[in-house]
Amino acid sequence: MELYTVGKIVNTHGIRGEVKVVATTDFVDQRFADGATLYLVKKDQAPVELTVEHARMHKGLVLVKFKQFNNINEVQHFRDAELKVADQDQAELEEGQYYYHQIIGLTAETVDGRVLGKIKEILAPGANDVWVVDRKQKTDLLLPVIDDVVKEVDLAGGKVIVELLEGLE
Repeated sequence: MELYTVGKIVNTHGIRGEVKVVATTDFVDQRFADGATLYLVKKDQAPVELTVEHARMHKGLVLVKFKQFNNINEVQHFRDAELKVADQDQAELEEGQYYYHQIIGLTAETVDGRVLGKIKEILAPGANDVWVVDRKQKTDLLLPVIDDVVKEVDLAGGKVIVELLEGLE
């Protein structure tokens, strides 16, 4: 079973076992819905299956209460752990939409075939995502994910074809 990160626990909240989560998913309502199954993954430990009792947004974070835990002492050690979802729990996306894990690691090439580097990270600063391309011997390249820049995503070929607009490189 493959697991994909949907958030990171950054702290506890209150005394009733809630945790503060920085979400790393576009599907917050779905991933943290009442009854949803998540996997808690701490470094060098086996994943622990958890069930969401309830979740709510609070100051840009998701406050999550798990059915298995009822007080702060039971969840304090979860800090810095990642919350993950199983691959079979991922929804089918519409054509032209991709999960982060599908994009990270792809090679970015220009329309004329010049290899730019590998996509190492995806930022979500606002209106559109930004792909961070790791370039050898150069600073990272930031590619806005807009139709004028991203021309093709070839998952089978392991690459994305981009057109560099003036000022991007």
